[in-house]
Amino acid sequence: MNVKAWFLVHKWTSLICTLFLLMLCITGLPLIFHEEIDHLLEDEVEAPPMPAGTPDASLDQIVSAALSQRPGEVIRFMFWDEHHPHMAFVSMAESQDSPPDENNSLIIDSRTAAILDEPAPERGFMYVMFKLHVDMFAGLPGMLFLGFMGLLFVIATISGVVLYAPFMRKLDFGTVRRQRSARLKWLDLHNLLGVVTLVWVLVVGLTGSINTLSQIVVGLWQRDQLASMTAAYQNQPAPEQLGSLQQAVEVGNAVVHNMHLSFIAWPGGQFSSKHHYALFYRGDEPLTSRLLQPVLVDAQTSERLEPQPMPWYVQALLLSQPLHFGDYGGLPLKIIWALLDLAAIVVLGSGLYLWLGRRSTTARRIAEVRSGGLSEEANA
Repeated sequence: MNVKAWFLVHKWTSLICTLFLLMLCITGLPLIFHEEIDHLLEDEVEAPPMPAGTPDASLDQIVSAALSQRPGEVIRFMFWDEHHPHMAFVSMAESQDSPPDENNSLIIDSRTAAILDEPAPERGFMYVMFKLHVDMFAGLPGMLFLGFMGLLFVIATISGVVLYAPFMRKLDFGTVRRQRSARLKWLDLHNLLGVVTLVWVLVVGLTGSINTLSQIVVGLWQRDQLASMTAAYQNQPAPEQLGSLQQAVEVGNAVVHNMHLSFIAWPGGQFSSKHHYALFYRGDEPLTSRLLQPVLVDAQTSERLEPQPMPWYVQALLLSQPLHFGDYGGLPLKIIWALLDLAAIVVLGSGLYLWLGRRSTTARRIAEVRSGGLSEEANA
């Protein structure tokens, strides 16, 4: 491709995606610090102090407490958060098929099975930022649309680098011509920040696009690996009564090593079959802590299926999530991510300014030519 073709690619991919990418960068900025913001805006619930070594209650007690607190509902998920020790988070709904936004949450003390809190559904500032960033309140179509915008942003970035290389042959790297016009100054700044943030933009753009495929990836896993593992149960009716969760977890714990239980999906939900508790374990190493190992245990008989590692496309999704938000390196990495996000906002904003400025300049020149032509005709 010649320079003109690369220019057209950069121009149109940038114009199509810029406004949406600006929205993503602006909404993504508070999401980088969502834990810190939640801590400031909300009174966080904490488990009451108890003697060290206090044993956990049976998971069956926690299940009973949740069902007693919200009779007529079913449990869909139960999970634990390393930042909130001794607390079990239970997600409930009217049925396993209820929409994701219709969750009701309970926070339960994992040692006493006492209800600590029943938080109201999130509808505040962070919820709005999250929904705008993930799907623009448009569900799966909105997610896929934003994923496509992310891919256009990656193409725009690559084409911008291709154009920047011959441009910089005439100038030293990083030159910003401050003594020239404002438009030239912003052009130099736009190019410089675009190159400096190149790697970060590619990582965030690609991982963001991968994250928009989460529902598709989960559906593919259900039809592929999950269906294969549970094929023997295909023609069996769903159980009317579930067996002991504690016993199922003990069976799962016996076959995993150097991992801890992170998440449990109930039978009939999105992450399990109609007949099994799906136990998801995380590793204890920096890399394996981002991956999941499922163990399926029959919800009636507590017989387990042979564990299989997640397929590559699920692992790619799991690894892309912490890379996108920079939440795997603590607060210092979050600050770096935020600074790079601000630089990306300047790149996008300056690109829009340069395009609008060029159009206004062109329109002004055309008007000048036309007015000059009319004057010549009048003089004639």
